Amino acid sequence: MRQRGVLYALSAYVLWGLSPLYWKFLTALPPDQIIAHRIWWSWVLLALWGLVVGRRWWVRWREPRVRGVYGLAAVLLAANWLTYIWAVQNEHLVEASLGYFINPLVSVLLGLLFLRERLRVGQWLAVGLATVGVTYLTWNYGRVPWVAFVLAGSFGLYGLLTKIAPLDALEALTLETGFLAGPALAYLLWHEVQGQGLVAHGFAPGLWGLVLATGPVTATPLALFGLAARQVPLSVVGLLQYLAPTLQFLLGVLLYQEPFTRADAWGYGAVWVALLVLWGEGVWAARRAWQQRRAAATAQPSPGPVDAPSP
Repeated sequence: MRQRGVLYALSAYVLWGLSPLYWKFLTALPPDQIIAHRIWWSWVLLALWGLVVGRRWWVRWREPRVRGVYGLAAVLLAANWLTYIWAVQNEHLVEASLGYFINPLVSVLLGLLFLRERLRVGQWLAVGLATVGVTYLTWNYGRVPWVAFVLAGSFGLYGLLTKIAPLDALEALTLETGFLAGPALAYLLWHEVQGQGLVAHGFAPGLWGLVLATGPVTATPLALFGLAARQVPLSVVGLLQYLAPTLQFLLGVLLYQEPFTRADAWGYGAVWVALLVLWGEGVWAARRAWQQRRAAATAQPSPGPVDAPSP
């Protein structure tokens, strides 16, 4: 069962890591229309899935807390998707990968600020190294790497919301896309009326097929990740999550020939070292906690003899 879970996690992160190949094929459409299509077709697919498997996700819509949490999550998710697709189409894939590399560190800081979690020494060291790396990259670029910051910040806040959200991943995505499905459809229809939408590009089967595939392209890795999260320890999932930005980084540098200088390598190197420190510290902390629980269980006195019941 655990091997199957690792396979699910690997499949999810490989699909996420190779997704720029897919989004590059949609450069005939601007990013805002791609996002609208992605929201609409993802919601259609997920809503149909809910009907088939009998998930009554729409019942939760009436709960004010659910509407508040998932409404905000929907805005964060749309901002993340829009920024990422813009980055892919405008040759900022390397910078986008940086955002997902620093996302675990952003999550650590959000836990400190909003969940009152206490950081251990190793976590502080990792945050400090990442700060040095990002500061150096900002100085080297001559500008703030806003793509990385928006991606890391939006996805980090999205992850924070999922900690207090009551639904599983696919039900949550159904609600999130459901909040935006109406506005997305209206936006697409408005562009069609203006002669700037998908119909204006002609009825090329390839383009229409790619647009319709935005639903399964979005939902499939999320479903695989949801299956993996139930079967694989979080420490393993946490290690595998770096596979996606690594693949994105390699695509940007090797396939799309985005600039990556020796000076950039120093900044990225500091971030990668920070991630190694964070992962190593997490493994050490988990092992120490396990040893303490084992020692506590061993130290418990065995129960004494039980008196025989009187006749």
